[in-house]
Amino acid sequence: MKVYHASLKEAQADAGVLAVQGASPFERLDWLGLLSEMCLTPAKPRVSVATDGAGVAVLPWMEAHGGAEALANWYNFFVCPLGDATLLSEITRSLPASRASFAPMPEADAKALSAALRSAGWVVISEACDTNHILPVKDRSFAEYWSARPGALRETVRRKKRKGEVGLHIVTEFSPVDWDAYEAVYKLSWKPGEGSPDFLRRWAEMDGAAGRLRLGIAEIGGQPVAAQFWTVEGGTAFIHKLAHDERFRKQSPGTLLSAAMFEHVIDRDGVSLVDFGTGDDPYKRDWMEDVRTRWRVRAWRKSAVRHWPAMIRAVGRHKLQPLVSPNRDG
Repeated sequence: MKVYHASLKEAQADAGVLAVQGASPFERLDWLGLLSEMCLTPAKPRVSVATDGAGVAVLPWMEAHGGAEALANWYNFFVCPLGDATLLSEITRSLPASRASFAPMPEADAKALSAALRSAGWVVISEACDTNHILPVKDRSFAEYWSARPGALRETVRRKKRKGEVGLHIVTEFSPVDWDAYEAVYKLSWKPGEGSPDFLRRWAEMDGAAGRLRLGIAEIGGQPVAAQFWTVEGGTAFIHKLAHDERFRKQSPGTLLSAAMFEHVIDRDGVSLVDFGTGDDPYKRDWMEDVRTRWRVRAWRKSAVRHWPAMIRAVGRHKLQPLVSPNRDG
């Protein structure tokens, strides 16, 4: 058994680590590297690796607040260990930290990490922290999917499409002109300021070169009025960014563009899943059909006396949580 804890750059040179990357941006070391370079403190990202010759387990994390935290920010739909989960306990046993926090995690990954931490002697809390709206396509065509949408949504698209005011186009290669149009729409939208526009542009360039980019632009009279940034990978379409110019809300360019994007990824790309990321925004329910819970795993080493007050408070709140509110994120 070999276990080591390295910088992200060092891990990217390990062929065994690269071999267990997953089929989403958030499970690729090149994406994590770009995120670290442009959005995080570059010296803080770490990768812990365990290998027994047959399998490899990889845990990306970063040094933060005196402990180990998920290598992530608001751009991540989820975080998770990579590779063979049965080797995770070897990593958690020697993890160079006395407290840990990982979120948002898929349920199976949260369970695996929690079990590994407990087996290594950590005190662990696993709790629901967010929701993830998804659409399992189930081999349907877009027409079959669309026929099951709410009547008001279908009628809006039918009426606005018939008027012919909104022009739509979807590109799969990065173009500075198209990206400038996306950024122009975003600045005019109701959205808060973009956290890292340079990172987003570099990401779009990277995924455009790899054939994963799906960028949609809606125009009225030649002016961009709505834009959407999606990617397609591993049979899943990920919806990252939506924006529209509020001045053209009556023409519903964002709704028309969404319908076109869904049609593209379902009928042309043949995806099996559409992932709308985290957040329980009501409008997502019109487009999606299922919801998954995302989880937070928090842990403390019993020997870390300085963390005992925080640990005791957190464990106490967690145990009382059902008595306060069944949906509260403790």
